[in-house]
Amino acid sequence: MRIALIHALRHSPPPIEAAFARAWPEPVLMNLLDDSLSADLAREGALTPRMTERFLALARYAAGTGAKGILFTCSAFGPCIEACARDLAPLPVLKPNEAMIEEACAAGARIGLLATFPATLDTMPAEFPAHVTVVPKLAEGALAALDAGDAAAHDRLAAEAARSLRDCDVIALAQFSLARAAPLVAEATGRPVFTTPDSAVRKLRRLLTGQAG
Repeated sequence: MRIALIHALRHSPPPIEAAFARAWPEPVLMNLLDDSLSADLAREGALTPRMTERFLALARYAAGTGAKGILFTCSAFGPCIEACARDLAPLPVLKPNEAMIEEACAAGARIGLLATFPATLDTMPAEFPAHVTVVPKLAEGALAALDAGDAAAHDRLAAEAARSLRDCDVIALAQFSLARAAPLVAEATGRPVFTTPDSAVRKLRRLLTGQAG
């Protein structure tokens, strides 16, 4: 079984590949990366129809290779991914955060949402159901540290930012690249931490095989 993974940040493939290795190693993974998408969004400051067309092109290409499911790992592009899901239905097309949102909402009513990419906090809170309270927090400088190759600084800055979320029931890490910081975030907050890669693998496995992850 082939599963396509579509990325807008070059840091995203390792955490999702690690999550598959832990929980569901059988599928053949296919990675598509266009890191200009995140750069263009940061520059333009908003999603555009042209970005949606680019997402559709990537998704249609992935489907054309025979992929049985598509997982996007770029959390700032929810409306673009929804357009792909409509276009390719009934093929399973998952937003990176939908499975994590489901699990986090089942675990608590006040959810701390930690991100390192500012645009994620513009779009992702609206994806949570109305009955929960989302407390957004940006880990400033963390993504720049990761871009510079300083993973330890990235994790430290994420944990420091998460301390302000200690009054939340659970912590949701908004990006795949943040998953590596989960142990430090849990230590800093004392709260359950949900990551997008692990939640996504569990949901895909359930959708495609009927087995829980």
